[in-house]
Amino acid sequence: MKKIEVEKGIEIAYEEAGCGDKYVISMQMGFEPACYQRELAKHGYHVFMLWNRGTGESTKITEDHGERWFDIFAADVIAFADKMGIDKFVYTGASHGAGTGWHVVLNYPERVTAFVAYVGGPHNISEAQFSYKMLGEKQKAKMKMTADTDDPAILRRRARNADWAKMRRETMSEEEKNLNYRRPMLKFGTEEKVVEMLKTIQTPTLMIGGIDDPIARPDLELRTAMAIPHGKLILYSQCGHADPQCGIIEETVQEMLFFLENVEKTGRIYKEVIEP
Repeated sequence: MKKIEVEKGIEIAYEEAGCGDKYVISMQMGFEPACYQRELAKHGYHVFMLWNRGTGESTKITEDHGERWFDIFAADVIAFADKMGIDKFVYTGASHGAGTGWHVVLNYPERVTAFVAYVGGPHNISEAQFSYKMLGEKQKAKMKMTADTDDPAILRRRARNADWAKMRRETMSEEEKNLNYRRPMLKFGTEEKVVEMLKTIQTPTLMIGGIDDPIARPDLELRTAMAIPHGKLILYSQCGHADPQCGIIEETVQEMLFFLENVEKTGRIYKEVIEP
């Protein structure tokens, strides 16, 4: 695992996959062995997978930043890009990683050529202001994160990722266990204000989600797609919260590649329109 100092006393651990100058940055609290970011690197993209401050081998955090957490995460993404000499990049993330992405495109729109949000919501902050991480184990058990499947390849993939997650839980520091990053966009106070801010985002945005997702629910995904002016929404049936980014990754990466190709060629979220 590599590390880079993004501010005095704060190091971000990161993984690197692929090569070239088509840069993709993703920040999350860990990257499973089977995840879409690793798959994307097989298709000509130079992918940097950043671990949030406070997680994994990144600098441990004990301070509670309240509603500022996701602004801080977004600033870490930009500081990383600056340190690496990356001017413009695609940002992508899943769940809380997409939460950071909303703050990146709101705070630093000039740096991002496109945003791909996997199961990204964002949450309705009028419903609650805590993260999934802070739910009790009984509450988590009631939330089905994956859909039923009889695909043996997906089941093997889930088993590998489950082993990784178990290892992570067993080696997690007390500081990380107590990290409460809450929800993105809390600073805006209400659901109505969040929608108002989503309407200001000009970055071409692809949203990928699942019909059976209990966290980034379809109604939240649709609300966001109706708000952002340059957006595309893909929802998969029989998919839960973990399936698009860790299950059917070959499929969703193909959708991502098609989207990014259009943005690169036309600056739009759709293919070039050619009149006969």
